[in-house]
Amino acid sequence: MQEQKSDIHSHTAMPGRADSIRLLIGIVGIGVSGPLIALSTMPVVTLIFWRNLGGALVMAPFALRHRANRTAIAWAALGGFVLAIHFIAFFLAMRLTTVAAGTALVALQPIFTALFVRLKGGHIPSRAWLGMIVSFSGVILISGVDLSISLRSFTGDVAAIFSAVLAAIYVMIGSKAQQSLETSTYTAICYATCAITALPIVLIGGFQLWNFSGNEWWLVIALVVFAQLLGHNMFNAALKRVSPAVVSLIIFFEVPVASLLAIWWLDQTPPLGILPGILLILGGCALVVLRTRPIKTGI
Repeated sequence: MQEQKSDIHSHTAMPGRADSIRLLIGIVGIGVSGPLIALSTMPVVTLIFWRNLGGALVMAPFALRHRANRTAIAWAALGGFVLAIHFIAFFLAMRLTTVAAGTALVALQPIFTALFVRLKGGHIPSRAWLGMIVSFSGVILISGVDLSISLRSFTGDVAAIFSAVLAAIYVMIGSKAQQSLETSTYTAICYATCAITALPIVLIGGFQLWNFSGNEWWLVIALVVFAQLLGHNMFNAALKRVSPAVVSLIIFFEVPVASLLAIWWLDQTPPLGILPGILLILGGCALVVLRTRPIKTGI
């Protein structure tokens, strides 16, 4: 058990074979997410509600097999609330800017994880700070290109960066909660809370909840299967043994998967000017994770 905890709190311990397979499946799952969101015309909060309600209903029968203490349930519920706000920002980014730019900016997640650790008294070496500067230069480049294209694209960039902050918080909460919760229980509570958080926004905001075309419902089902069950579930399962920082590093591979699918499905070729920015972000984030000493990341 001590070895397992050591891996969780190490930024350099790579996942074992089983978790590597889970993470590979997860990359494909969340890589599909961005293009599917961009294809859908369903209101953002409505799509978040149905996607997470579907995920919660699928996981509920498995969750009921396990006991859970109140503290762990509270952490899972908090994770669901953070996930809801993350989704709102992420979905808006996918609608406002290109899938390539949006997913690259969300890949800033491990930098924010490292900053949160620093605020809690953890140590971040100088090379990790260098990585943050490299990534930040990529953010400036992408945002500058998008701002030159339109204010809409720049707004999507801002939403993506905010989404990255929330993703870092969500992953850290998930790592904490699953030290005393089974993954099925955590995800069921988390997704249900996320759906419950989105529903009042749908109702108060007057957003459409029903009467969508069959194509829209197929997109919801695809999001539940790929993004929730094969994406978030796989990453959450790995978080029981793998450091949140390492999981965040592996999530980087979502960027090329989502970008290629966006070109294929949406004919959405990103502007050439943002490609160096994407490379700077990914390289800088990798430097942050790989140069950060093993430190405790629990909340």
